[in-house]
Amino acid sequence: MKNSTGFTLPCLKRNGVKRMARTGILFIVGLLLLLAPGAAESQGLIQMPGLIDLRTTYSDGELDVEGLVRLAKERGFGVVIINDHDRMAMEYGLFPLRHILKKRVERNSINKMGARLYLEEIGRVQRKYPDVILIPGSETAPFYYWTGSYFRGDLTAHDHEKRLLTIGMNRAEDYEHLPILHNGFSTRYVKRSLPKIALFLIPLALGVYLAAWPGFYRYCGIGICVISILLLVNTDPFRSSPFDSYHGNQGIAPYQLVIDYVSSRGGLSFWNYPETRSGVRNLGPIRVSTQPYPEVLEQSKGYTGFAALYGDTITTTEPGNIWDRVLLAYCGGKRERPVWGISTADFHKEGEAGELLGNFPTVFLVPERTREAILFAMRNGKMYACRGKYPQRIICNEFSVSSPGDTVKGVQGDEILLGARPRVHIDLSLKVPEKNRVKVRLIRSGSVIKSFEGSLPMNIVYEDTYFEPGTKIYYRMDVRGHGSLVSNPIFVKFK
Repeated sequence: MKNSTGFTLPCLKRNGVKRMARTGILFIVGLLLLLAPGAAESQGLIQMPGLIDLRTTYSDGELDVEGLVRLAKERGFGVVIINDHDRMAMEYGLFPLRHILKKRVERNSINKMGARLYLEEIGRVQRKYPDVILIPGSETAPFYYWTGSYFRGDLTAHDHEKRLLTIGMNRAEDYEHLPILHNGFSTRYVKRSLPKIALFLIPLALGVYLAAWPGFYRYCGIGICVISILLLVNTDPFRSSPFDSYHGNQGIAPYQLVIDYVSSRGGLSFWNYPETRSGVRNLGPIRVSTQPYPEVLEQSKGYTGFAALYGDTITTTEPGNIWDRVLLAYCGGKRERPVWGISTADFHKEGEAGELLGNFPTVFLVPERTREAILFAMRNGKMYACRGKYPQRIICNEFSVSSPGDTVKGVQGDEILLGARPRVHIDLSLKVPEKNRVKVRLIRSGSVIKSFEGSLPMNIVYEDTYFEPGTKIYYRMDVRGHGSLVSNPIFVKFK
């Protein structure tokens, strides 16, 4: 039996108990990876290259789901995460009846085409290609706001491309009820409109009373009723978001609402291309303006991570910059969780902007090739981000931290306890051997402590002199020069 999304319900299958047991075992294994990473290192983790942030014909992509998965499989990728737009709509209304006298423009998206159809198609393709792990998601733009005037020719939509990726939500209603602008009927925010509704009900009642009288009073009553009803409808009580686009910048609130919503439904959320350079341009008769927004990494909380590599220049990952400030806040107990880096493709079609499918892989470190293992890796930083030119990419064979005399060894995403000075091991190579020269930076808690230059393959063992009992630090590293690689941090506490 299947649910409405087309995904099999394990508890109703004969092998449901086996799947549930396997999930339970995977959870225990994952817990052991966090508590005793040395065991994970001895068993070995599988590296699974995957692709995140891909579009299909359900929004503005050129390939359908099956065509996209087939191409990814041909190029050696075992994980495909689809992030079609969940809603692509803009509205502009005239004061004072902005929600009635309005123009709406909407393009294809998950919710316009049908979230159930979207998930059912992903489920069908997953069954046809069982050796590829296919995970649904969306790219969401929760909010924008207007300035200027259409009649003056300076009407501008701000932050229309300030976007998040959602990953791992499996129910159609999860997408249908996203708290974003223009996402359909919802009763969740009716209470916010009750004061306005009550205010307009008073003249409506007066109008009904006057309409019962003859002559002039009747016409006045009918007019009052019509105006009151229009104003009642204009309150838009059944909106999908508590915000609208006519009251200016609302700060981080609309985005935090979406992050919390996705988390409550078991999904993951990642800030996408936070330093976009293409967000300011003319769009038909209006202008759109989305300035770079790396500050959201510090302003928001509860999200899983962000795009550390994508098709643009990024400074967020530079030593001492915003990512390090967020990680240091976690080390200092000011944030509950660290945030992780991924690579996002923003893939719409082959060759767009000179990019190919496979230029922006994220490599997952997992104990087994399952969907649950991939989601666990994403939630816990067991992955690294790459940028290359397919089929070329840098491979991180090992990035680990240990110390002489200790049996534990931490890999990306781990948090370990050491009783002596740390020893860092970095092992790098290329997917396709060729002449190259790279620079590797080893970063400790936001500062570069050592740089290494040379050709790949490269094997580095670095003995750090840092040892401060009772403190928590982290190590991460990046590679530049023949493509790019950004690792996720390894956290270290000292006995």
